[in-house]
Amino acid sequence: MGKKAKSIAKLNKAADKKIDKSTLPPPPPQPTEEIGSAKPVTKPNVAGDSFKLLGSEGYDDGGVADLSLLVDLDDNVLRRKRGETEYFTALRADLLPRATKGTMAKLSRRDQKVSLAQLLFSEDDDTEKGPSEVYIENGDDTDKDTVKKREERLTQSRAALRLSLMLREPSCLCISLSELSKRRLAFYGKEGAADALRCAQKAIEVAGDGFWDRDEIAFEAEDSPVMPASNYERNATSPGLAHPTSLKYCSIRVSQLCLRSAQLQVGNCLSAQGKHEEARKSYDVILPLLVNEPRCARVDWERHSLYVNIGNSYSRTENFEKADGYYTLAQKLGSDHLNDEDSGCRADGKNMVMCAKRARAFSLKKAGKIDEAKKLLTEVVKEAREIETDREKLEAEKKAEEEKKKLEAGKDGTDAS
Repeated sequence: MGKKAKSIAKLNKAADKKIDKSTLPPPPPQPTEEIGSAKPVTKPNVAGDSFKLLGSEGYDDGGVADLSLLVDLDDNVLRRKRGETEYFTALRADLLPRATKGTMAKLSRRDQKVSLAQLLFSEDDDTEKGPSEVYIENGDDTDKDTVKKREERLTQSRAALRLSLMLREPSCLCISLSELSKRRLAFYGKEGAADALRCAQKAIEVAGDGFWDRDEIAFEAEDSPVMPASNYERNATSPGLAHPTSLKYCSIRVSQLCLRSAQLQVGNCLSAQGKHEEARKSYDVILPLLVNEPRCARVDWERHSLYVNIGNSYSRTENFEKADGYYTLAQKLGSDHLNDEDSGCRADGKNMVMCAKRARAFSLKKAGKIDEAKKLLTEVVKEAREIETDREKLEAEKKAEEEKKKLEAGKDGTDAS
């Protein structure tokens, strides 16, 4: 007897499983071609002058391209690893890593990544203002609303870490660990510095050129993490983002972005523990990674935070002369934006100058130079009021413009009828 003929239903089912390559999106670029926000754009994504580059043509994209590299919404890394046919076959069959339980179970892998980005990067209107990457010791006078907000953001960072583990995205995992470190330190203060430091050091492992242990990181996602016993045998088999294996599929910039974030949090945690020399070494690791970055408000805030942090570390060891040098560097970043009439961002420039002056004032007070500190703080208060007035004026102009557009749209509708 011959072979039994396949039914039409089986043939159709088999055909459905086949991938029509003509319908696939273009293949992802080579990893070496992905340079993120290091490449200026010809026009701003958002209207206004806040994205102008300083001293060169073009605009900063606001970190959008860097965020795209880190979150990888198009799954470029996985597509390179698996190949187009295998990747899209798995995507169609819903076999790619994602959360399959809980509130996100109904969301696609891509939508889960969008939710992850929101957990990590979205900021509400009541988010604390100022350079959030500068370590400031928590005072006893912190109001209840601020404490509550910090606790909520800490909970969000744990959720982001859990989701990153399920999605099996090392870059998201790294950023989640850095954010968890930052938010632990903000909420618990010095008492949480050791736990926060552990998170940041694990982020460096993931960003580095060695191997890391997935199970070790999973502990950090728990509400009350209990570290494994001393006889725990590490299973560090996952390659870091800068490992040669990873660089076949992933841009080196992803590792550098993650390292910048993690090293800064390590420095802040060490500062909280009073290890100021070690903290400075951690901050110094980041500075060479910023040399080739464009001069724009976004990156200058990162530079500004580093200079203020280094200055504060010298101030805490009563070396005002060294501290003042770094406050001067931080203030100059803001002055550059204020003094260039054709580019830069004046609003951010004013804020940078004010923040540097405030840090210097507290350092002067610590050094016993009370009169100088009072004089400088008076300037800071005046500048803060001016900044707030400018902000209110800008918001009023924006609101008036929106109202004008609504009225014009209403008139057009009336004329048309």
